[in-house]
Amino acid sequence: MEFSIKQSSPEKQRSGCLVVGVFEGGKLSPSAQALDKIAEHHLSDIIAKGDMDGKPETTLLLHNVANIAADRVLLVGLGKSSEFSPKQYLDALRSSYGALKKCACKDAALYLVDLAVQGRDMTWNIKQAVLAGAESRFRCDQLKSKPAEPGKLRKILLACAEKPDTNAQTALNQSVAMTHGIKLAKNLGNLPGNICTPTYLAEQAMELAKKHKLKANVLEEKEMQKLGMNSLLSVTRGSKQPAKLITLEYAGASAKQKPIVLVGKGITFDSGGISLKPGEGMDEMKFDMCGAASVLGTMQAIAEMGLELNVVAVIPSCENMPDGAASKPGDIVTSMSGQTIEILNTDAEGRLILCDALTYAARFEPETVIDIATLTGACVIALGNVATGLYSNEDKLARELLDAGEYAHDRAWQMPLWDDYQQQLDSNFADMQNIGGRAGGSITAACFLSRFTKEYRWAHLDIAGTAWKSGKEKGSTGRPVPLLTQYLINRAPVKV
Repeated sequence: MEFSIKQSSPEKQRSGCLVVGVFEGGKLSPSAQALDKIAEHHLSDIIAKGDMDGKPETTLLLHNVANIAADRVLLVGLGKSSEFSPKQYLDALRSSYGALKKCACKDAALYLVDLAVQGRDMTWNIKQAVLAGAESRFRCDQLKSKPAEPGKLRKILLACAEKPDTNAQTALNQSVAMTHGIKLAKNLGNLPGNICTPTYLAEQAMELAKKHKLKANVLEEKEMQKLGMNSLLSVTRGSKQPAKLITLEYAGASAKQKPIVLVGKGITFDSGGISLKPGEGMDEMKFDMCGAASVLGTMQAIAEMGLELNVVAVIPSCENMPDGAASKPGDIVTSMSGQTIEILNTDAEGRLILCDALTYAARFEPETVIDIATLTGACVIALGNVATGLYSNEDKLARELLDAGEYAHDRAWQMPLWDDYQQQLDSNFADMQNIGGRAGGSITAACFLSRFTKEYRWAHLDIAGTAWKSGKEKGSTGRPVPLLTQYLINRAPVKV
């Protein structure tokens, strides 16, 4: 979908459809008032008859409105004007795009980004309008023999009463790049395990590097063995697919600037290994590489934006399968850091590949390291499918990520990382065990990772509840690409 922004008067705008808002009680938004005046009060007459009450998530499509250049007018309910919150604005966007998909227009002009949203600015309005539009158009039927015909809607104009400034155009450009990153993350996440193998993931990373002139490297198992990545390699022992350690380097700033390293869990299929998962819902374990997918999506987005930062992606990727050679409960392995791990549950494999990747990340002398992983079912129990679990060894970093997530509407919630939980990982036979029991499972998983991140400031995002949806809407969400991208935007120098 193509997005643009410009100053525009609704009564003069040629378009397949104009989208204007109506507040609860029939109060017209400023752009709707302008249309109503030129259309000889046609809109207010319809509202007076009760066909549109302005309640949230309601729409009314009008044809042949007099004295305007557009073919149609879509009235969208905004809710109470005194309580016009971010949620109401997002609801209005989703309702608008939902209604536009059902009509035959090829282009539309949205007169919504000028609306005053509580606690938000116009750049936020613009970004969310673009993200919602791209979300409405996304499809995941590329592997069907007869994919559905794409909708007719191709172009969206974000119309403003005043001439948009450079900040508005920058917001538009950034959000478009963000949608491309989200789309990449979704497409990778939705692919089945027989297609999206570690080798395939490495190939996609190499293509991304070639397209955006990134530095790429892929370590094979022999090279990982030489580095002492026995924890990572213990996970892949039961699979016929070779493991890969993928790195991408984006150099947007001086070489003197320390990079931000993003580490993405890339388990392309997780059977649980010898600690086999139940059969029901196991197909969704193709989504266990959504951390890796989100990192690749973020790298694409920031490369398109040209952010003045140095960012490195580190992606450990393998399958977790049962086999005669697979790791067994009770096995002990030595990680790249030299710390020994007793594997009590082979289904707690994400932390086993991440710990070696986090040790490897130190060689880039990072300013910050953030790992992203579909790590624990316990996080889903704690936070559901709304918020990502956030852990950090520095409260300032946690606040930066929380603020970025709040602004991007890709929210996270900080969880405790207290030393009190560390004792649950004590082992009689090794330096630590890979599980800490049922109590606080997401916390003890983060505590495990924290033992490999003492050299730098670090945050962990547990996206087990937010990376994909189940049921009728089953599919990858692309999260947390918006959060990560906004965090990096916030860290980049402001161009004057």
